[in-house]
Amino acid sequence: MAGGMERERTGGSPGPVGPGAGGARGDEPAPAGSGSEAAPAHGAAAAKGWEEQLARAVAAGEAEAAVRLAAEVHPADLAEFVLKMPAEARSRLLAWLPPEQAAQVVEELPAAVQSEVLAVLGRRRAGAVLEEMSSDEVADLLGELPPQRAVDLLGLLQEDEAADVRSLLAYLDDTAGGLMTTEFVALQDDLTAAEAIDALRRLAPDAETIYYVYVVDREERLQGVLSLRELIVAPPETPIRQIMRTRVVTVPPDMDQEEVARVVAKYDLLAVPVVDGAGRILGIVTVDDVVDVLEEEASEDIYRLTATPHGVAAAGSPWLRARLRLPWLVGLLLGELVVAKVIQGFEGTLERVAQLAYFIPLLAATAGNVGTQSLATAVRGLATGEIARGQAPRVLLRELQVGLLLAVALAATSAVLVYAVLGDGPVAVTVGVAMGVNTLVAAAIGVLVPLALHWLRVDPAVASGPFVTTTLDVVGTLVYFLTATWLLFRAAG
Repeated sequence: MAGGMERERTGGSPGPVGPGAGGARGDEPAPAGSGSEAAPAHGAAAAKGWEEQLARAVAAGEAEAAVRLAAEVHPADLAEFVLKMPAEARSRLLAWLPPEQAAQVVEELPAAVQSEVLAVLGRRRAGAVLEEMSSDEVADLLGELPPQRAVDLLGLLQEDEAADVRSLLAYLDDTAGGLMTTEFVALQDDLTAAEAIDALRRLAPDAETIYYVYVVDREERLQGVLSLRELIVAPPETPIRQIMRTRVVTVPPDMDQEEVARVVAKYDLLAVPVVDGAGRILGIVTVDDVVDVLEEEASEDIYRLTATPHGVAAAGSPWLRARLRLPWLVGLLLGELVVAKVIQGFEGTLERVAQLAYFIPLLAATAGNVGTQSLATAVRGLATGEIARGQAPRVLLRELQVGLLLAVALAATSAVLVYAVLGDGPVAVTVGVAMGVNTLVAAAIGVLVPLALHWLRVDPAVASGPFVTTTLDVVGTLVYFLTATWLLFRAAG
């Protein structure tokens, strides 16, 4: 792990990280990520059965054979293998691996397993592994641990590296500062291309990525950026200030991680620099961290859309999973009891026209489907930035137009089908009108709820499908019986 920002002839200590430079589309064929490239998954270990061979070597205590096999396996694949191993064999293998490779494997493990592994490796070995991990990964790990355990592990680092990790821990996990790493390359703007390349040779081993080279002045204010390719092809005596790009895409350290992900995706960046209010570069957020953010946010939204607690997937036993899910299901059950009370309130209507009861599920299910579709459209638009603040009237109008078209089509279809089944014209008209009204109301509710939550600065994904459909069951049933009461009885006499 590098001790802070990698720089050439610059002073001062780095702060939190900032996003990378713009205009990098297609400049670099290699992905952003760890500064040291992982061994490709080819050769003997990549052949079918490497897992069995490695497991046998670990079980037999053959350290040299195990290390030789593991050296040809990608860290991500090796991490999956390690997760399947018993705890004793897991710690034995990681103790045998070189510290750099062990760190790459540990970075791929869940935080709970990381802590467990480091606890059994011993202080010296755990310290060696932590030294090789990137500062942002160490900060993420310590942020998930109890304070005393985090302090103990932090004490295993050298002072300058521990200071970097402390600076990252000062930021919230879901911000650019919490995502950034302080291991990047920043060079003084008075260097030539040849001097910059010489500096890269010295600094690259400890940097998270070298595909972007950031150019700073003597106060470490970001002046520009250039890609590795641009630096290599430049004439040796050319000052890098003449070849750098001065229009740099940056993010502040307090920007939400979802916004950071949108910036990286919009400008096709491998990394984005994080800068403070004075323009000083604090760090960078790399694309591999952005991918993790997108996966995390997508999982969280999916859980919320289905009214499932976010932690249920990580829960171990079936009892714990059931306990986490039960309160939500009980809440939805109580909501459906309101539907029963609505039906009870129109008991007289049902006694006079019993056929109305046949079509309650039809109306409720259709309204729920329409509302869920509108909800998904609105939530996705808000999550991707396609729907911005202030656009609520336009979005609502568009969805009402769609809802009106669907209402006409579904009303006509349901009326025809009901008449074909029952041969009762008044009941068919009642079902058709109720279907049309319910469809329009469902479309409106499906888009209004997430828009209202977004306006209140609440995550719109909490407007989960089950809650919306339960609400629509209540509203739809009420509309149905009110329509039936009006059309069948009051209109008749």
